[in-house]
Amino acid sequence: MTSSTSSHQISRKDYIFSITIIGLFFFIFGFVTWLNGILIPFLRTACELNDFQAYFVTFAFYISYFVMALPSSAVLKKTGFKNGMSLGLWVMAVGSLVFIPAALVRSYPLFLSGLFVMGTGLALLQTASNPYITIIGPPESAAKRISIMGIANKFAGAIAPVILASIILKDSHILDERLAQAADALSRAVILDEMAHRVIMPYIVMAGILVLLGLLLRFAHLPEVDTEAEDDAVGEANIHKTSIWQFPHLILGVVALFFYVGVEVIAGDTIIRYGQSLGVAMDSAKYFTSLTLVAMIIGYLAGIALIPKYLTQGNALKICTILGVIFSLGAILTPSHLVFTMPFIDLVTFKPLDLVLPVTVLFVALLGLANALVWPAMWPLAISGLGRFTKTGSAMLIMAIAGGAILPLIYGKFADLFSTQTAYWICVPAYFVIMYYAFIGYKAGK
Repeated sequence: MTSSTSSHQISRKDYIFSITIIGLFFFIFGFVTWLNGILIPFLRTACELNDFQAYFVTFAFYISYFVMALPSSAVLKKTGFKNGMSLGLWVMAVGSLVFIPAALVRSYPLFLSGLFVMGTGLALLQTASNPYITIIGPPESAAKRISIMGIANKFAGAIAPVILASIILKDSHILDERLAQAADALSRAVILDEMAHRVIMPYIVMAGILVLLGLLLRFAHLPEVDTEAEDDAVGEANIHKTSIWQFPHLILGVVALFFYVGVEVIAGDTIIRYGQSLGVAMDSAKYFTSLTLVAMIIGYLAGIALIPKYLTQGNALKICTILGVIFSLGAILTPSHLVFTMPFIDLVTFKPLDLVLPVTVLFVALLGLANALVWPAMWPLAISGLGRFTKTGSAMLIMAIAGGAILPLIYGKFADLFSTQTAYWICVPAYFVIMYYAFIGYKAGK
């Protein structure tokens, strides 16, 4: 049984414990979310898809946030943050188990169904954990706390595709050769079935871990934050508000966050396939998502060091949007034949290696640096002053994660119609929308 309290009444011991637990959840978010970067090229081959079809991986995963965010808010009002987070973990475990029949029959729709269910669990988990970490401490340092969560999230995301690739794509060049030499459709089907079966064991293990974490959380002491009590801190201006639509800075934040998540997912989930399309072998390309997320971690560390002592949350957001436009143009305009070798460390084995890296791919990875502080800075700006509307506002922001469903799909269509490099033009107007919020939109209605 958890007692409900205002964020201002939480002891330092509970504060540290709560941040640690939520940090573990953000690690889980990152691990599960950024597996998509390796699933896209894997399922593209195993289920014989084109680029547009392959990016339904991100669509199925992220559209669940749009569909389930408001129901998640309703669930949280009944269960509270803590029990809602446990439920989210168990729903994710169910989604992981759907991968078993999907792999056995090599059914792309079933794989997408499993991803949708996992996204549903994450929607519940994120609808609870994001506002929790935002309001559990001083509002002026919210971006710093979310940056710490981001490091846990992106470190998990950096190692996840490498771990999964080492299991399901450990001899991808041999598989490609066998597929090329397959004499008939039946022989090809046998090879592809064998390939699809490789995801079964990793997702069984993941399901078991998620079930155990849900049980551990159920019995852990995590203070319940009462968002209704937050009204005391936002002044009389909020007392007469009757609808969430009376907060224009939130509505514009939802729009900006939609485009932000879209470009964040494009930067992390298209980069492996992009490298492949330029002729980079999977031995190097499998690390490209990790490269993007390492760039994000560097950005988060900068946020922790600079916010709020040297840099306000608003100014951090402005800098990130400007960098986003610059790096997007760099990815689009740099000739694809410019290639160099970059020293890197395998984040799982810690072995040094040399990555074959086209310069245009490096610019895509650098979008991770540009994206790093957008979520941490935008979230507290968007829910500022919502008081008793915090859970509903948070659910609307979670719905904006649907940008990760729509924009990568548009990227995939452009990649099929034009080229994988030209398709990155989708990022430029997206960053301009975020830039509007950073400079003007966050002040709307205040």
